[in-house]
Amino acid sequence: MDTAPIAERLARVDAQLAALRRDHAAILAASEASNADDEHDPEGATIAWEREQVAALITRLEGERDQLVAAAGRAADGSYGTCERCGGEIPAERLAVRPAARTCVGCG
Repeated sequence: MDTAPIAERLARVDAQLAALRRDHAAILAASEASNADDEHDPEGATIAWEREQVAALITRLEGERDQLVAAAGRAADGSYGTCERCGGEIPAERLAVRPAARTCVGCG
């Protein structure tokens, strides 16, 4: 079973996480340097909203990363590409699109 999609997606997720973490740190630094009352700013999104939006994206990507690491573990133990529900083979096309897939389309 070709496990290249796992490594490729994991590299993209790691790059996205690094960028988002930099953005989050910049937002935190900007809010510490400012005494603006962003909660009552009628001009648009608050700093708190931006911070939480980026934090939510980080959390989602961390979950995806965990799933990809688990998929790499399944590849190492030989169970990658086997549906966890029915025991059938997960099609290579599905794994190419969703490298962390644990079930076939029918069971998914």
